[in-house]
Amino acid sequence: MPNNLEEFLSKTEPTRRYYTPYDVSLHFKSGDLWVVIFGEVFNLTSLVQRNIHSPLCQPLIDNAGKDISHFFNAKTKEPLTKIDTETGKQVYHCPYGRFLHVPSPDPTSYDEPRVDIPWWRDRNYVIGKLSKKVRKLRIINMLTHQQDVIEVPCEETIEEIQERYLVVNEHASSYTWKTVANKPLDMEGTLDDNQIFDETERFEELGIPEDEWYIPPILIYFDDDLTEA
Repeated sequence: MPNNLEEFLSKTEPTRRYYTPYDVSLHFKSGDLWVVIFGEVFNLTSLVQRNIHSPLCQPLIDNAGKDISHFFNAKTKEPLTKIDTETGKQVYHCPYGRFLHVPSPDPTSYDEPRVDIPWWRDRNYVIGKLSKKVRKLRIINMLTHQQDVIEVPCEETIEEIQERYLVVNEHASSYTWKTVANKPLDMEGTLDDNQIFDETERFEELGIPEDEWYIPPILIYFDDDLTEA
């Protein structure tokens, strides 16, 4: 990585096992560029910055923060191809324009350095998975009575949700997390493991408008507050 590249890159943030679509959508610039391919989240910031003067970056920049699975064949996980009607040969098909590491149809072209492993096969760019389903939670601070609604991956443990909530309350780890029945949560378990179930499908079946859906609460008690049980 060039010595001066770091100034163009976004600040580092905690690596997670799972991300929400909203998490990914926040990384939508050439200096902070994430994409999703078949459920995996790729951080392509350093790749794009190393090649920022190449026009082959533009399709990635234009689709930053989005799911670009449609750039690839679902079976082979390789860029789309088609048959050239003039030559009868198989060529790469890039509807948004040829992007980094896709070979040129001209075998004599050297418009970018050849690579042994194209970025979509390079596991170093994969930072986690896209959640199969996101859920909303209402976090109620029993000390301040502040309520915050956050969106979390269904696969995350309560401990991971707590870490995610640090953005809202930097002291979140100093609280005991409980159910409305005053039962401490299993921090290593998921919401389902703690019997906080997702009822959104039921609400959809009943035709209840989304803004009226019940959002399950989690109560957090500050550990140093002697007035709380």
